[in-house]
Amino acid sequence: MNGGGEGLAAPATSGAAVSPLEWKFSQVFGERTAGEEVQEVDIISAIEFDRTGEHLATGDRGGRVVLFERTDIKDHGGHRRDLERMDYSISRHPEFRYKTEFQSHEPEFDYLKSLEIEEKINKIRWCQTANGALFLLSTNDKTIKYWKVQEKKIKKVCEMNVDASKSMENGAVASSMSASSKPYLANGACKDRPVSSPSNDTSFPALHLPVVVTSQETSLVARCRRVYAHAHDYHINSISNNSDGETFISADDLRINLWNLEISNQSFNIVDVKPANMEDLTEVITSAEFHPTHCNTLAYSSSKGSIRLIDLRQSALCDTHSKLFEEQEAPGSRSFFTEIIASISDIKFAKNGRHILSRDYMTLKLWDINMDSGPVATFQVHEHLRPKLCDLYENDSIFDKFECCLSGDGHRVGTGSYSNLFRVFGCSEGSTEATTLEASKNPMRRQVQTPARPSRSLGNLPRVLRRGADNSGADANGNSFDFTTKLLHLAWHPSENSIACAASNSLYMYYA
Repeated sequence: MNGGGEGLAAPATSGAAVSPLEWKFSQVFGERTAGEEVQEVDIISAIEFDRTGEHLATGDRGGRVVLFERTDIKDHGGHRRDLERMDYSISRHPEFRYKTEFQSHEPEFDYLKSLEIEEKINKIRWCQTANGALFLLSTNDKTIKYWKVQEKKIKKVCEMNVDASKSMENGAVASSMSASSKPYLANGACKDRPVSSPSNDTSFPALHLPVVVTSQETSLVARCRRVYAHAHDYHINSISNNSDGETFISADDLRINLWNLEISNQSFNIVDVKPANMEDLTEVITSAEFHPTHCNTLAYSSSKGSIRLIDLRQSALCDTHSKLFEEQEAPGSRSFFTEIIASISDIKFAKNGRHILSRDYMTLKLWDINMDSGPVATFQVHEHLRPKLCDLYENDSIFDKFECCLSGDGHRVGTGSYSNLFRVFGCSEGSTEATTLEASKNPMRRQVQTPARPSRSLGNLPRVLRRGADNSGADANGNSFDFTTKLLHLAWHPSENSIACAASNSLYMYYA
């Protein structure tokens, strides 16, 4: 198998080659109209499916979390709990709808450090559901919050002291008195009834106090259960749930902390790479994630392009790794940009825990945790940009942090690029699959005609590019790359070939 012209040590996954997928547009949420200006706070900064794929969460730079739910289901019993899932193999395509949203984080100011803390959501992670409620973690640069979202029955006030049949629209007691054949006095007594003294209250009518009752109507309520704060000196770049369902980690540039979901005022520092003298600092932590099934194992990546696997059973402070994964630098290939583009922006474990996928600026790499000599597969995402690294450095694009994802079956990997492109590669033995799609172009809407970027004909969607063939310095349309539009965030459905990806403030859904 070849990932863009490079020789590989071993196949990523064994078995017969899997035929390439044909990707189709499914849905878009928050799409711009032509010429509409996008507000900074509306730009999506995080995407995450839950374990079942029934729900999808997005976070934005305005500190909001938006939840979507799966809707391609059929009704067998009329009641929500009787709904059964359709056979997805015959379903038209997966459909999601807006469920609810809530303000997760607000802008803050650290007076001790004279530092503004943005409300931008850096990461979202789903937790285990319980009693029909949804639980998730969200974090900005400094503070992690634990949210519970559930349906609550609406409570209404009834049994007021005023007779509704006799009162007017304004509800005034005086009006009801004039309209009644037996007007009531202010104290609730009737004119036709003698008003007794307090000592003889047998004929005194009962005073009706307002009563709050629960109706059958429901509304979704998001409540912050816990706030995990004041544990990081640097910006949080990762949070990850443990498979034990009780703990999670948070990572910043120099430290990784272990938390218990039930305890918000205490965390344990399990990794600390901060040197005694900060002038000796050579690398920082860029991403961290728990193993999907082994609660004692986690991995974290660094700005030098290495991945370290650590075992929590070895010691309380895991500064020494159990395995180190890094690719040896080719002799004579070092340049000013080598270390910058080697920095890993995201890592993901495969669902079976056997492989780790990493994304650096130029490539995707797939690693076998049982083989630390080098990656088992390397996929060139936009190799034709290598001659333009100087320009990318000048406009800071070289520091963009692209995320990566794997399919649930482990046969494919995906990541984003510029011009709102996302790329999908097959990683089965013998696979040559390498698909490029522009997320923000779809056949469901009219294409905007511009001289610089002419619209794509439907026959060209999707366009399949073989590995190593994407060297033109252009996007799928054959046009020059647009570095102002970039697809940084995407997520793969846990059990189906469905991808959610964010381009600016728009959420695009594709399926195959």
